[in-house]
Amino acid sequence: MGTANGHTTSPLELKRHFWWSRMNSDKQEAVLKLVILSIACILSFSCRLFSVLRFESVIHEFDPYFNYRTTQFLSDNGFYAFHNWFDDRAWYPLGRIIGGTIYPGLMVTSAAIYHVANALNITIDVRNVCVFLAPAFSSLTTIVTYLLTRELSNTSSGLVAAAMISIVPGYISRSVAGSYDNEGIAIFCMLLTYYLWVKAVKTGSVLTAATCAIAYFYMVSSWGGYVFLINLIPLHVLTLMATGRFSHRIYTAYSIVYCLGTLLSMQIPFVGFQPVQSSEHMAALGVFGLCQLYAFHEYLHSKLSKEQFEILFRAVMVLAAATAGTGIIIATAFGKIAPWTGRFYSLLDPSYAKNNIPIIASVSEHQPTAWSSFYFDLQLLCFLFPVGMYFCFKKLTDANIFIILYGVTSIYFAGVMVRLMLVLAPVMCILGGIGMSNMLVIYIKMMCNKGEKKPKKHDASNGLPKEKIGQAFVVIMIIFMVFYALHCTWVTSEAYSSPSIVLSARAHDGSRIIFDDFREAYYWLRQNTPEDSKVMSWWDYGYQITAMANRTILVDNNTWNNTHISRVGQAMASDEHTAYEIMREMDVDYVLVIFGGLSGYSSDDINKFLWMVRIGGSTEKGKHIKEHDYYTPSGEFRVDKEGSPTLLNCLMYKLCYYRFGDVYTEGDKPAGYDRVRNAEIGNKQFKLDVLEEAYTTEHWLVRIYKVKDPPNRGVR
Repeated sequence: MGTANGHTTSPLELKRHFWWSRMNSDKQEAVLKLVILSIACILSFSCRLFSVLRFESVIHEFDPYFNYRTTQFLSDNGFYAFHNWFDDRAWYPLGRIIGGTIYPGLMVTSAAIYHVANALNITIDVRNVCVFLAPAFSSLTTIVTYLLTRELSNTSSGLVAAAMISIVPGYISRSVAGSYDNEGIAIFCMLLTYYLWVKAVKTGSVLTAATCAIAYFYMVSSWGGYVFLINLIPLHVLTLMATGRFSHRIYTAYSIVYCLGTLLSMQIPFVGFQPVQSSEHMAALGVFGLCQLYAFHEYLHSKLSKEQFEILFRAVMVLAAATAGTGIIIATAFGKIAPWTGRFYSLLDPSYAKNNIPIIASVSEHQPTAWSSFYFDLQLLCFLFPVGMYFCFKKLTDANIFIILYGVTSIYFAGVMVRLMLVLAPVMCILGGIGMSNMLVIYIKMMCNKGEKKPKKHDASNGLPKEKIGQAFVVIMIIFMVFYALHCTWVTSEAYSSPSIVLSARAHDGSRIIFDDFREAYYWLRQNTPEDSKVMSWWDYGYQITAMANRTILVDNNTWNNTHISRVGQAMASDEHTAYEIMREMDVDYVLVIFGGLSGYSSDDINKFLWMVRIGGSTEKGKHIKEHDYYTPSGEFRVDKEGSPTLLNCLMYKLCYYRFGDVYTEGDKPAGYDRVRNAEIGNKQFKLDVLEEAYTTEHWLVRIYKVKDPPNRGVR
């Protein structure tokens, strides 16, 4: 078909043109929303695949290996066997009951996807389901962020928030491909619960509230962070009461969510009766009681005269307060209400764990958050957060009060603990989306000069014309968003897409060097040691040894038994012969240590050693271990000749530096130069008496030693 200027339009192009033009503005807007949201979901999934593209489809970190192992067991043996599984490979000789000590939501989700895919003749391995589960759920999180933000503000804010959360590093850090941990699906569950809660508050719908309770149940089954939800929602209800906004809608929504959600959550064996016994859940129960008193108050107010109502109301309030107070005191005294846990105390007091529970403080993600981390993980959102808060306060609704409370509480908890940056990131995106969208609407209207019949001329008293101001602001915001996207991509690529199980470095010529020592060592253990061998290592590596080497370990990342971990710390911190007695007591066959002095790997056991000392000395049997004994007289922790004699002769030092005194690590440095500590080791020429080297990996990252049998003392 020809045109007047000679250009030929194909029938297909003409059909497309007419297809779009035949749609009204509402349909065109709906299509654009769908396209934008789809792109955000695809971006959310694809930007989390750096590690797969650079290395391979591999599980990251430590906890994910336990999750992968249990998922594999669930897929192979079914839920009943999984629920009753006693794992004798962990915490020797205690073992571990798996079904009653985990949140099973992650494993059940993966196993369900695996079985559905295979039922549809889609051949996929359990490992690949585990690797790609978090990126897939991040796309779902993008959608639910859009829905939640739309409920709070409008559609445009929802789209901006969805685009932001799809690439925000604070969320990507726990949802890259291979990061098979509870948080990978828990953030989706959390935002879904919040979305349904806000919707239930706005509508008072029984069905929506019931759906919210089911979403809360999914959250409880997935992550221990559900405690944040069950305290935030009651806080929202309490705030609405205090501000005179409480209504029958709120009463209906909360009563259903609390009752049904609590009953469902108690079906998780690991949770059990905690929702009605532990102190962390008492706020939700108290607010539920207040809701009932409010409803009773309203009922009496409608049935009695003013004088009768006042007398009865005072009597009821005094009786209810006395009954509740007495009940709490009696229940606490008889142990029916459990006290707050150490982890909960550490959220209220950042110094609590360091002073009282070293096992919690030793975990890097439990440390207070540095200010630089906020910018690193959130970038532009740090500045958009208060803007979004302003617009929420400007239009104060029940829903906006909820997001304000979420923002304020999460920013506090994220400051207390690095790990909770994950909880902060979604609300930063939501408030950032609200702030960005509302500002753009204001300045685009100013740029278009809408509402004015005649354009105003430039006036020196008024400064620049409004159109110029609007154009400048829009351009600046576009630049900021471009830099936000570049920053998020760079952080994801460089900081959060390197699996800890496979390390990489750059050679002098720029080529990449791969360190696969961990899998090399675990494979050696699997192939060259008896199946019933017991391996002692620091707790960080327990899950990986069990999952990849299939050998029995003494302690692992569950860290539920401080006494057992302390005993391992005592062995590592003692001299060789004292450690031998501990190892014989614990039936140890092999000892595994991580050493980075040759390769420059800084997260090795020498750098973690002081935590072994602190934890080892925190129990009764370890009273002889004093932290100050491992420092120099001037208070330094040194591995050179100036180091403490106690340190230079302890088991951990000898296992890491055995034969290292003869190794040249750098051309201009002496033999035995530790590249991590930047020092020549102080104790070079020593021999091992009760252990023998069994295997050392290519780059000396993992060293395995066999415990010698006791000498034959003869028979009398």
